[in-house]
Amino acid sequence: MPAARFAFLDAPTPLAMAHRGGAIEHLENTMPAFQACVDLGYRYLETDVQVTADGVLVAFHDPTLERITDGTGRIDGLTWAQVSEARIGGREPIVRLEDLLAAWPDVCFNLDIKAAGVLAPLVRLTRRMAVTDRICLGSFSDARIAAARRLFGPTVCTSLGPRGVAALRLSSYSPRAAGLVRISAGCAQVPLQLGGRALVDERFVAAAHARGLQVHVWTVDDPVEAEAMLDLGVDGIMTDRPAMLRELLEKRGQWTPR
Repeated sequence: MPAARFAFLDAPTPLAMAHRGGAIEHLENTMPAFQACVDLGYRYLETDVQVTADGVLVAFHDPTLERITDGTGRIDGLTWAQVSEARIGGREPIVRLEDLLAAWPDVCFNLDIKAAGVLAPLVRLTRRMAVTDRICLGSFSDARIAAARRLFGPTVCTSLGPRGVAALRLSSYSPRAAGLVRISAGCAQVPLQLGGRALVDERFVAAAHARGLQVHVWTVDDPVEAEAMLDLGVDGIMTDRPAMLRELLEKRGQWTPR
């Protein structure tokens, strides 16, 4: 791999990323969950970003409160004052993104942009806090990825959108498709499987690395699957089981403490 083009990626690989603060081992997207991962030595945390009706960014996966909190309603239809009353698992408050970014100055955050309305306040927040070097933006929406690149400019790391991932997969089989892959992104963040078929293999990793893209795989919670991905040479793993991944990386001599 060439030298990282983005500050977010400028660290020894493989990057160990705690998905939603380790959602199997901890109460997802809560401050105690993130703190536990940092205490384990993680310096890459993954979370999701929603925005309230009055423009407050929160670290929360779902568009609605019902699945994991004692509250109800759509986050984008509620004020922060209303959202802040909900409790995850009946006990933990929803975390403002600003508070999360401020908690650990040496931690990087992979942010899944869940709605188009997130982007403008996120630009303002990250520039005010001077944390753009510590974030990577991803989304299941190509339009949101493109908008993020326009709004943030070329220095902020983004992952490939769905079309970019599809083009990268195609290019791994056909050299003629190489031109389809945009290289403005810093990484391809992909699931283990797509449509019931394995997505990440030697071809895929080689195609990404040939274009200067790191490969981050999610969500890997089985140590056998994690080891297989590491053997393929992936550059990062997102997991809901951060203690498991740390133990595996330690056994392989690939754990890099903070």
